[in-house]
Amino acid sequence: MTTIAVVIPSRNDAPMLETCLAHLAAQSRPADRIIVVDNASTDNTAAVCAAAGVHRIYWPVPGVAGASACGFDAAGTDILARVDADSRPAPGWLARVEADLAESGPLSLVTGPRDFYGGPKLVCWLGRTMYLGGYFHVVGFLLGHPPVFGSNYAMTADVWARLSPAVTRDNRALHDDLDVSYLLRPDMSAMYDAGLRMPVSARPFASWGTLGMRLVMAWGTFRHEFRAEPPLRRRGARRQWAHANPR
Repeated sequence: MTTIAVVIPSRNDAPMLETCLAHLAAQSRPADRIIVVDNASTDNTAAVCAAAGVHRIYWPVPGVAGASACGFDAAGTDILARVDADSRPAPGWLARVEADLAESGPLSLVTGPRDFYGGPKLVCWLGRTMYLGGYFHVVGFLLGHPPVFGSNYAMTADVWARLSPAVTRDNRALHDDLDVSYLLRPDMSAMYDAGLRMPVSARPFASWGTLGMRLVMAWGTFRHEFRAEPPLRRRGARRQWAHANPR
């Protein structure tokens, strides 16, 4: 039997976390473990976790990258799924994750799009088509494969075992999903499933400041990745591997 853990990094998001956990409790394919990484919250996150009966890990260093990695390290399952506290997974989400990864193989990841809620319809549409659509198209072109989206992705334990030593854990200004995407090795496959949708909050568009902060983090993440492995060298390594290992 395949086992699945869902990792949720959360910092002072207790009300949204409670809703997210309720959606996970309604999955047609239940999670074998749900791990909330409490990222130094000062609200009632601990009480929400206790009421839902999920495993809570306290991670004192602010930053989603370290919190997510801590949760993945503790999972101990065949599949590691990742959502945010404001995610609202549909009842068939985990079942679809399991089926996608079974089809893709042992060194694979799967991700899908975001549907925004809690904002004006135009803002939600722009966020889905321009902001997130741009992320998948522009970053996907740069990487040569789909990037994963932090509120909605999963990977096999074999992938995490390979990536874990290299992921950034101590820089709160980095996007952890972009870090994981860039670190993927040539023999790993990233699958984009358009049907694996995830409703998430439109709060990134609450102000120009919050949106700008995310864009600055994206640029900072790329600068960090490029120093370790220039993009042309990375793409070249993937092409060489694909040439030597035709599908």
